[in-house]
Amino acid sequence: MLKGKKILIGITGSIAAYKSILLVRQLVKAGAEVRVVMTPASKDFVPPLTLSTLSRNAVLIDLFEENSWSNHVMMGRWADVMVIAPLSCNTLAKMAQGNCDNLLLAIYLSATCPVLVAPAMDEDMWKHPSTKENLDKLRSFGNLVIPVESGDLASGLVGEGRMAEPETIVNHLEIFFTNKDQLKGRKAIVTAGPTQEPIDPVRFVSNHSSGKMGVAIAKELHNRGAEVTLILGPTGTAFETNGLKLKKVKTAAEMFDAATEAFAQADIAVMAAAVADYRPTDVQSQKIKKKDEDWSLEFTRTPDILKKLGEMKRKGQVLVGFALETNNEKENALDKLKKKNADMIVLNSMNDEGAGFGVDTNKITILSRDGKEWPFDTKSKSEVARDIVDTIISQLHV
Repeated sequence: MLKGKKILIGITGSIAAYKSILLVRQLVKAGAEVRVVMTPASKDFVPPLTLSTLSRNAVLIDLFEENSWSNHVMMGRWADVMVIAPLSCNTLAKMAQGNCDNLLLAIYLSATCPVLVAPAMDEDMWKHPSTKENLDKLRSFGNLVIPVESGDLASGLVGEGRMAEPETIVNHLEIFFTNKDQLKGRKAIVTAGPTQEPIDPVRFVSNHSSGKMGVAIAKELHNRGAEVTLILGPTGTAFETNGLKLKKVKTAAEMFDAATEAFAQADIAVMAAAVADYRPTDVQSQKIKKKDEDWSLEFTRTPDILKKLGEMKRKGQVLVGFALETNNEKENALDKLKKKNADMIVLNSMNDEGAGFGVDTNKITILSRDGKEWPFDTKSKSEVARDIVDTIISQLHV
């Protein structure tokens, strides 16, 4: 499974770094091509000579030593995956904030490959609110966090915070590479973000969608091997869209045209955008001036993208819609599922803490047309995206 895979191991300053020696040895034994980058602090815990001998490659440490500066770009593009093990509390905080004061961080920030991290710290550090916040940020960036284990800690205490054992990390990598090809050869389209329906040249009707959920789904589909077209409405958030075919739109009509055109060639379609249901009937060519009297707008229905795709859907395609509800949540979602001829509806409620627009988490329930129901707890949107894609794959293989 790991034979021929290019794996970059990052090692930070933690007593758990001794496990990285065993991890490198196991990966090389499995046939992987392994390279190692260390923070300067990690040299106090493990010798670079040992790691270079086991990996059969020079170990990179210093940011400005010889050609290391150019290597920070090259290494992040060379690797199939980057694994930071152990991930110290200090480096975790730097990654969450985008700091770049050593070579490992420079490689991480410029990496185009997926990143897995295996945290290691004392229990009190592990349970500190700032640690949780930093881990949530890493997950929101699309990084995979390998859970810590419980047991004897360097402080002499017993509790959570131990870095996962090398065998466990290898198992996570095997699962990662298995998942990576799950959708190879499949084409997917994802809509994300809001639409803007113009009133005049300076005003429009829109909503609070950030696009984060849809973009996370698009990235996850891409990570599983799919060829993904992301149809993105106007958001105030800058997204990394490496590997995605990006089409930017503004209005519901533009999103309708882009989605219906791309759907003909798609195996999977996820309609995660918050599309305006109505648009102003008459769009003024000049800015509307303020007057003393009241002013009202007349609205017209926008084209129903999900319904149209449901009418176009052919055998073998999977169509997924979203339902953000405030009342009678399940009833409304099931009604939408039936009327739009979708295969699944992702239901989330504005009444659930951690769900809704603009936040980095979500809480969903997936409902399928064959009566199945998958409820999930509140998670980061990147983790929610994995749950959604896992469910899509299970339906593709039915």
